[in-house]
Amino acid sequence: MSRNQREHPRTPMKCRIRISHDSLGSVVAQTRDLSDGGVYIYIQHQDLAALRPGMIVTGQVQDLPIPAPELELEVMRVDAEGAGFRFVRRD
Repeated sequence: MSRNQREHPRTPMKCRIRISHDSLGSVVAQTRDLSDGGVYIYIQHQDLAALRPGMIVTGQVQDLPIPAPELELEVMRVDAEGAGFRFVRRD
């Protein structure tokens, strides 16, 4: 899918994010971009290479003045640079 066909436009955004999952524990990584629908995270830690599409992880932005909410993220794709996640909405 080309970038101009995305449902939600991407905005470049670099921040530290903690990713947690039972199979890998907690790992801090860096985001590349963000949209209303999800986030792309660089895989800088070899444990994140074990992520597979469909896995649900918890993500929390770090280094804010107050603790950020913990959000559920679904792994949508994994490539050589990182992984794309969609925000899991629980209504």
